[in-house]
Amino acid sequence: MRFLHRLEDGVSTVLLGAMVLLPLAEIVVRRLGTGIPGALPFEQHLTLWVAFLGAALAARDGRLLALATGNLLPEGRFRTIAAVFTGGVSAMVATLLGTASLDLVRIEREGGIEMAAGVPVWVGQAVMPVGFAVLALRLVWKSSDLWTGRALAGFGIVLGLWIGANADSFADRAVTPWLVLILASTLMGGPIFAALGGAAVFLFLTDWVPLAAIPAESYRLAVSPTLAAIPLFTLTGFLLAEGGASERLLRVFRALFGWAPGSTAVVCAVVCAFFTVFTGGSGVTILALGGVLFAALSADGYRERFSLGLLTSSGSLGLLLPPALPLILFGIVAEVPIEDLFIGGLLPGLLLIALIAAWGVREGLRVGAGATPIAAKGGEALSEPSPSERLPPVLRRSLPPRVIEMVLAVWAGKWELLLPFVILGAFFSGYATLVETAALAALYAFVVQCLVHRDVKLGKPLLAVFRQCAVLVGGVLIILVVAMGLTSWLVDAQAAQALVDLVQNNIESKIVFLLALNVFLLLVGCLMDIFSATVVVVPLIIPLGLAFGVDPIHLGIIFVANLELGYLTPPVGLNLFLASYRFERPLLAVYRAAVPALVILGFGVLLITYVPGLTLGLLELLGRR
Repeated sequence: MRFLHRLEDGVSTVLLGAMVLLPLAEIVVRRLGTGIPGALPFEQHLTLWVAFLGAALAARDGRLLALATGNLLPEGRFRTIAAVFTGGVSAMVATLLGTASLDLVRIEREGGIEMAAGVPVWVGQAVMPVGFAVLALRLVWKSSDLWTGRALAGFGIVLGLWIGANADSFADRAVTPWLVLILASTLMGGPIFAALGGAAVFLFLTDWVPLAAIPAESYRLAVSPTLAAIPLFTLTGFLLAEGGASERLLRVFRALFGWAPGSTAVVCAVVCAFFTVFTGGSGVTILALGGVLFAALSADGYRERFSLGLLTSSGSLGLLLPPALPLILFGIVAEVPIEDLFIGGLLPGLLLIALIAAWGVREGLRVGAGATPIAAKGGEALSEPSPSERLPPVLRRSLPPRVIEMVLAVWAGKWELLLPFVILGAFFSGYATLVETAALAALYAFVVQCLVHRDVKLGKPLLAVFRQCAVLVGGVLIILVVAMGLTSWLVDAQAAQALVDLVQNNIESKIVFLLALNVFLLLVGCLMDIFSATVVVVPLIIPLGLAFGVDPIHLGIIFVANLELGYLTPPVGLNLFLASYRFERPLLAVYRAAVPALVILGFGVLLITYVPGLTLGLLELLGRR
């Protein structure tokens, strides 16, 4: 078993590494006047393999993404029974998706279509049935520590095989009981991929549609030309978070703004936003940086409730700034220019950061907080060479101490500060595609963290970063690929047109529509992660926005801003549970601490919604609207 685990870890690391190296090689070869044959198709299928291998790793570690509602279940027998129940239902869904994927592979094998360089498409797709089979087995294994519980959960695999073999008998049958079963499993803590995939399976079964249509849609999203940017930017974020980038950036911003009241709170918000840009709203920011930032705020005299609320809310700041992953995914699903979303999200993203920063300034004035040395990850103050060791004597004598510290801090953090310029310069200059830009960002982070600063050691520490990234990426991408099946059913059922007709028949005012949209999206953000919500909900709201004259780019920024706010919305906003876990505070205490930030950011979302110039102004100035 240990050998198998090591093999999985190694293969996922190799695939992620290949995803980085292939676009970089394409940049070099393209400059020579040619290109790598099949580079894009191979990169797309590498993304598919990373998705399923990462999901298998996430299932092995018990880290498949689920609704936070499962945490509300009381400890004891009820939670134990619920775990067996959710494991069985999820294994049933994974088994059905696996058999459907196997059917797709058989069809493609008979078709004989090539991916590139003589490699058939079915070879790339073969990871899907294998991946779902591994997921089903591991969901059963993780459902209980007792063989009795695992045996009961294993009945889900048997049921899934039976349903797959008797699919025709489900045609025109009632789908509601199955949807209720899946909903109950999800509310008890079942993984989100099983909820979306299960809903798609039974909706297709009752509509006489072959189940192979679900993995076919999943495959279509997985091989999107730009989806590979998500795992690559995520790897960049993991490399930065694992190294000392957070401490260096904290020092830079404190040196620049330490004179202002509430400076540490402002700096914490900015640093969190910087990291969330690359990791998405996945909670990595809270988990990776929470200890350092919470210690810094406490040392400066900020109240615990404020510090808790600030870091909980800041964990999702940055989702509107380029190259944030939700913006990339929205562009893929809505089929709008991703570069326009990057430009449109700039001012709204800075607005939300500024509002949280203003809250920090108010708190700093209220409690008289002062700056103290920042603690490193080990708990000791960061030790930097004295100014006399870093600056020539002439400058040491002529510059004030504050300016000296500013120069030293900026010099120490120069490589991290240059990263956004490298990314945006490569992308907007046309030097690299989005995926190639993401690969450049990952390479840049590797060089800075592993070779320049040597915060991340080569060997096992670096491999651990790749593995952690694969787990997160797999947990996210498996949701996206199964969500496409549900989206396909909604499209076939003309749900978007029905929703447009319903809204237009009951709402005439654009102002009222936007308010209703905000409320709806806030509820969605509270209950769903931002990635699955994008795949399922965006195809429904795009026609609505067009019907009421809302620009698709503006609608995209409204969507992401509301989903960002949803992370803080009680009772089941994801950041609330992550903060409770990271800071070891009761969930109700986190709720209370997050309320001021929820109100402040809610005001910002309303400004973004009703002042379209915040989103479209720069685009109009640049002649893109």
